[in-house]
Amino acid sequence: MSVITVHETAVARYFDAWNAQGADARAEAVAAAWSEDGSYTDPLADVAGHESIAAVIAAAREQFPGFAFRQTGTVDGHHDIARFTWELVSTADGSAPVAGSDVISLAEDGRIRTVQGFLDRIPAA
Repeated sequence: MSVITVHETAVARYFDAWNAQGADARAEAVAAAWSEDGSYTDPLADVAGHESIAAVIAAAREQFPGFAFRQTGTVDGHHDIARFTWELVSTADGSAPVAGSDVISLAEDGRIRTVQGFLDRIPAA
């Protein structure tokens, strides 16, 4: 497997987790995407472990019902690190009030060890 494929696979699993419907599917997707010692940090959250990561995702999904996370652009990766951009898109009208960029590091098994997230666009208060 080429290095870029490892990065693209990890990012695809990341979006599977963020878009999973329901607690069981979300828990399964988080376990597939993150290593056991995985963490997620952005301006609004700093958590570690599958349960805490799933809780952050659930909270975001509750705050934005009817939205889906979508990758924008391509995954740029080297060694065990990758970066990519994303947006939160309304399934009703296609609007994307939230966008960001994330940097991930990967564990030896290809799952995510860390996420460092940045919010590039957020709705006005």
